[in-house]
Amino acid sequence: MWLGAHLDTLPTPALTIDRTTARRNAERMREHCRTLGVRLRPHVKTHKTLEGGLLATGGTRRGIAVSTLAEARFFADGGFDDILLAYPLPTARLEECAGLAQRLEAFHVLLDRPEALASLRQRPLAHGKRWLVWLKLDCGNGRAGVRPMDPAALELARAIANDAPEEVTLVGVYAHCGNTYGCSGADAIQAIARTTTNAVLGFVAALRQAGVPCPHASIGSTPSCSHPIPEMSQLTELHPGNYIFYDLQQTQLGSCQPQDVAIRVLTRVIGHYAHRGQLLVDCGWTALSLHGAGAGRGPQGCAAIDGHPELRLVGLTQEHGLLEHADGRMDFGKFPVGSVLALIPYHACATAAMHPVYYVHEEGQVVALWHPVRG
Repeated sequence: MWLGAHLDTLPTPALTIDRTTARRNAERMREHCRTLGVRLRPHVKTHKTLEGGLLATGGTRRGIAVSTLAEARFFADGGFDDILLAYPLPTARLEECAGLAQRLEAFHVLLDRPEALASLRQRPLAHGKRWLVWLKLDCGNGRAGVRPMDPAALELARAIANDAPEEVTLVGVYAHCGNTYGCSGADAIQAIARTTTNAVLGFVAALRQAGVPCPHASIGSTPSCSHPIPEMSQLTELHPGNYIFYDLQQTQLGSCQPQDVAIRVLTRVIGHYAHRGQLLVDCGWTALSLHGAGAGRGPQGCAAIDGHPELRLVGLTQEHGLLEHADGRMDFGKFPVGSVLALIPYHACATAAMHPVYYVHEEGQVVALWHPVRG
């Protein structure tokens, strides 16, 4: 019912996506990869939509990364294939993984423990299919993965490749340079990207010297892939995800320019409180998330008000937000009750997870509704 509607008529809070901007972001990242001579395997965890996946893959529906089995099934149902579950192998849900591996031409899993490899071997696939396995490396991010300089990493890669080649194949190594999210500016981002790339390439070289075949090497994060370095041309894949929307955090990091941010949350003014100098709006943390409020920033770290740098988000409860003027002199006449403001969220992935539908628009008119998978 909202197709063709103008944005200011939507029920709020509403998550909106500028399709022209999202398409431009997707095309730019594909061009980065074409220039490097590597494959783009877009991560779909930010938008979790078939339409976003089509934009990111250029319509091929081939070669994506997902974070959950729900995403994997959803995209498989939508005609996507060559899907990598970019998450340490959930051994308690191995039957679900096996179902996807049997169903798809290529369903890849990722592991960083010998016990996970043992689980795969205890559940061989039928009809001559083999488990397609990536080894997760930790090159400084400090989350999942084995450290490439650890001798156990080489031994695990050797075991994946050689212990049961009729059941398991080592496809490649995978590293997430999430530590770029602690950077400020392109130079710092590229320094981490260079360290990660060199660590991955060094590990692949060590594998080959040890006689262990490793066809693919992949790194990713939106900051690192938005400012690619020449050394990335020696990899085979990149796997960024947030870039299709970008967000306030990415502009602060230096990954993008403000005009590259495709996502907004629309909110209506629902009250004036002159004695406090505050506007009440109908966007609380359930429509925005609290990501960005840390390090003493408070609610104003969660979003910026588009077109109104003089306004600050100073309060967030479940369904309410409070705005103040930076100098304390709110002009309530400029923001009548019922008027619509647009918030630029700090983290698109967290904010998108709060909404069951995205209102996709061109020049302020809704042209599509995207429905993300949940679970």
